[in-house]
Parts: sequence; structure tokens; C-alpha cells
Amino acid sequence: METTTTAAATTETTTSFADVLKKSVIENFSSDISLSKILITLGVAFLLGFFIFLLYKRIFSGVLYSKSFNVSLIGMTMITSVVIIAINSNLVLSLGMVGALSIVRFRTPIKDPTDLIFLFWAAVAGIVTGAGFFTLAVIGSTVVGLILFFFVKGGSVESPYLLVVNCDSDATEQLVHKQIGSIVKRYNVKQKSVTQGNIEMTLEVRLRDETGRFINQLTELSGVRNAVLISYSGDYVS
Repeated sequence: METTTTAAATTETTTSFADVLKKSVIENFSSDISLSKILITLGVAFLLGFFIFLLYKRIFSGVLYSKSFNVSLIGMTMITSVVIIAINSNLVLSLGMVGALSIVRFRTPIKDPTDLIFLFWAAVAGIVTGAGFFTLAVIGSTVVGLILFFFVKGGSVESPYLLVVNCDSDATEQLVHKQIGSIVKRYNVKQKSVTQGNIEMTLEVRLRDETGRFINQLTELSGVRNAVLISYSGDYVS
């Protein structure tokens, strides 16, 4: 008698769970997509994408700014929101899209990790907006934007430079080191190559101010053939 009761209770529990799952699927997937919902979602996605666009342009600290990449952030936010709207409208279509999108490969190299953050941010903003969580999308984007602004923009006050110096002897090299040490905040040698009658050094320097005067003082030293100062992002491969 107890075994029969336990089996009946298990069947009832299984049936209840199946009913709950079925009800959840039916409620979440609706074939009707109203025009107002589409327009509101696209409008919010555009505003979020435009916010990401402005922030990326404001805090960009690389060498070459790419406007096409920045504009693509707006497009990614809006396109992702459209895909999520379509997925929410039909269960069969959502499974098909998951299979189709799984074979997509992006082969564009991302050199700056910050660019990858903005790409992921644009995709996530589109997903959340397409799912209808407008408040979450707005608040989340605002918080992320403020954090990136203060950490990326605020952390780039002291810009590093690469200094390439060509001199003719060891004595001149020592003189160059002494002159650099008295002018810059700090420096370290990245690379040094020696050939017959020439010594080439590549150094990373952190300047106090007056970049032009610094180079002029180096080139005026006896034995220094030339000096080149290059702004860079902090990544160097010798």
C-alpha cells in the first residue's frame, strides 16, 4: 500500500513539473510580435549602442582610432536585440538560430583588450534589451560605462614613450643615460644593439613635461647621431 502511494506521489510530482515546464515555455514564447515592442526595443538598443559609441570615442587611447569599428558597436547592439526578439517569439526558431549562430566565426584580430570589452558589452546590451529587461540594460550600461571611464581614462595620465637613440661610443652612451636620468621620471632599457661605430638603444621613458625640449637636449650631446621619441600603448616586442 505504501509503495503504491509513493509511486502515485512520484507520478504526480513528475506530471506537475512537466506541466510547469510546458506552461513556462508557452508563456515565454509568443508568436505575436507587436510593432510597438519592436520599435521600443530597437530605440533602446540604439540609445545604448550610441552611448557605447560615445564612450569608446572618448576614452580611446590607442594609436589609430577606427570609426568603422566604433560604428559597428551600435550595429551589434541593435542586431543582437533583433535576434533575441526573434528567439523569444518562437521555440523552434530559437533552436534553429542557436545551431546557425554556433558556426559563425569572427576572424578579425582584436589587438587591444579594451576593444574586446566593448564588443562583448555591445553584444550583452543587445541581448538584455532584446529580452525586454530595459531597466537592467540601462543601469548595467551606465555602471559599466562609469567604471571604464574612470579606470581607462583616469589611468592614462602618464603616457609612456619609446626613445630610440643612436650614439657612437660607450662614453656617449653613459652620457645619454646620465642626461635621461636627470630629465625623465623613470626609464628602462628595452633593447640595445651594437654595430661597428654605432650603438642603438630603445628605452621606455616616462616624461615630466616639455617633450620637444627633451629631444633637443639629447641631440645636442656630443656623439649622439639622432634621437626619436615615439608614443606607444605600453606593449613592446623586441
